[in-house]
Amino acid sequence: MPEMPEVEIIRRIIEPQIKGQKIRNVRINHAQIIAHPEERLFVQSLTGQIIKNMTRRGKFLTVHFESGDRLVLHLRMTGQLLVTPAVFPEEKHTHLLAEISGGNQIRYIDVRRFGRFWFLKTDEKDTVTGQDKLGVEPLEDGLTAGYLQERMGKRKKSIKEMLHDQSIVAGIGNIYSDEILYAAGIYPEEKCVDLGSDDWNRLAEAIKEIIAWGIDTNEMTPEEYLEGRGKEYRNMPHLRVYGREAQPCNRCGQTIERIVIGGRSSCYCPVCQKRKI
Repeated sequence: MPEMPEVEIIRRIIEPQIKGQKIRNVRINHAQIIAHPEERLFVQSLTGQIIKNMTRRGKFLTVHFESGDRLVLHLRMTGQLLVTPAVFPEEKHTHLLAEISGGNQIRYIDVRRFGRFWFLKTDEKDTVTGQDKLGVEPLEDGLTAGYLQERMGKRKKSIKEMLHDQSIVAGIGNIYSDEILYAAGIYPEEKCVDLGSDDWNRLAEAIKEIIAWGIDTNEMTPEEYLEGRGKEYRNMPHLRVYGREAQPCNRCGQTIERIVIGGRSSCYCPVCQKRKI
């Protein structure tokens, strides 16, 4: 699943290609991806809109129109958002295709069809996407050790699970939680209630450091993004622990181990991330 750094890169690549463009027509190949409103009204509302800009909140992308209306998208597990020439070969699992005035097309591809679109009118309160429940952004000033300790410090859940709570910090998933905890030197199954002030300080610093690193290392040109069909990210070979079970730690040489926490895989270094008890 694309996490906050990948979604931010998508925004940076897609926005300049669609800004100022008019949506001429829309084709839906699978209505399951339309969460709100129903398909006919969705297509009718989207057609003719002029794109003003594109923003990101957590893992959500929002296309803002000059009318004040907006289109919200969550890629979920396997969603891909592309801007392609009209003659570009259409991928097998293309579920939405919108022709824009410059001659290109906006295409949404999703093998598992978990991604969702919501269209919201200017004066329509967002009660459907879940964005209103999101916590602080990882790179915002509000992400501090004090904030994390206040929101998580009394919880008996593992720190790994709590980093996935989008109502606390928006945009972190399984990949970056592993990388953040490694950078902070915290054992992923450690209970939040057992963490001390030093742990919270290191964790706050690691979140900002790793998320910024994830964005920087994923930078690519629109051409490179299109060639990879929007699903290839540059930092994957450089991850320190995620997906590196049984490989040596780059820092100490110890073998990276894998455990399952809350149904999710977690890789860590038993030397660099010693458990407290």
